[in-house]
Amino acid sequence: MKIIAIGAVTAGGKTTVVNAIKGRLPRTTSLHFDDYSFDGEVDDFTKWVSKREEYYNVWDLSPLKADVERIINSGEYDYLLLDYPFAYRNKMMQGYLDCCIFIDTPLDIAMARRVLRDMKEASADDIRNEMNTYLNSTRICYVQMLTDILPTSDYVIDGTKELEDIINEAMEIILRC
Repeated sequence: MKIIAIGAVTAGGKTTVVNAIKGRLPRTTSLHFDDYSFDGEVDDFTKWVSKREEYYNVWDLSPLKADVERIINSGEYDYLLLDYPFAYRNKMMQGYLDCCIFIDTPLDIAMARRVLRDMKEASADDIRNEMNTYLNSTRICYVQMLTDILPTSDYVIDGTKELEDIINEAMEIILRC
């Protein structure tokens, strides 16, 4: 079985691409990082990023690791797609990964998608507050992913391409891994 991690910044297209590929590639399943709660999960992302080398390993990914092992041991699948932001940076997961793909979606596009997706019912004040939080504290995490995760991924896909082109490129990469 091949285990493929697909990463991107928040709203960069990870989940959309994973779900599309899962629907097209037989004997494929997926796990999604956002479906879990982890010990060591970070509350203050600015403080988290300041720790540099250790920060990807403060997350105890035991629940995700247990599900990966369960799927491996089931023998039911040829591919496991992980909607997963850390690529090889978390020591607990790095040994399981056969290939890491990063969708390089510009931060303005990701932010626009996030607002459109997550803030449909939000007031203008809520959106302004979210933009302020992004600029003053969480943007550093997005930038850090571009510094740490993008260059350590095996493949990088241009996130400005049409969705169908991104999915097709990811499929080609997965079939080669």
